[in-house]
Amino acid sequence: MKLTRVVTPFFGTLAAFLLFASFLGTLATAETPAHVMQNVSEAQWGPAPPFLPAGAQIAVLSGNPTKSEAYTVRLKFPANYDIPAHSHPGDENVAVVSGELFMGMGTRLDRKAGHGVAVGGYALMPANMNHFAYTKGETTILLYGHGPVEFKYVNPSDDPRTKAVK
Repeated sequence: MKLTRVVTPFFGTLAAFLLFASFLGTLATAETPAHVMQNVSEAQWGPAPPFLPAGAQIAVLSGNPTKSEAYTVRLKFPANYDIPAHSHPGDENVAVVSGELFMGMGTRLDRKAGHGVAVGGYALMPANMNHFAYTKGETTILLYGHGPVEFKYVNPSDDPRTKAVK
């Protein structure tokens, strides 16, 4: 009698745990991202989103930067390209693939204060911190983080979306 009282709850708990573990396994499998292996020559370039000044190109590698999920994109900037001071609600991770990206913290783009990040270099722009970027030559970066990607320009007149409306 005592053994039945102990065994029945144990097996009931075990069955519930196994069902839950099975559900988690199914959920994890359903959310597993697609396998990605891509060389730069295979990139599908297109115009960058309108929150960036005209001239930049983007190639999405994984995820969707417009949704609340992890993403990785390539961004290609022409020579003498400026991204005025802005911030993002999430951290921005940057790895330079070609060229050199100049970046700095502050409320305005200052070409004398920018720090050059060369090929193989990395930069982290923390969430909600004002920063700027510019190039001297054509530059390609990997940008990754957790979306959605949003830009808040320090000076609203620097926002290309505002300029496009005029």
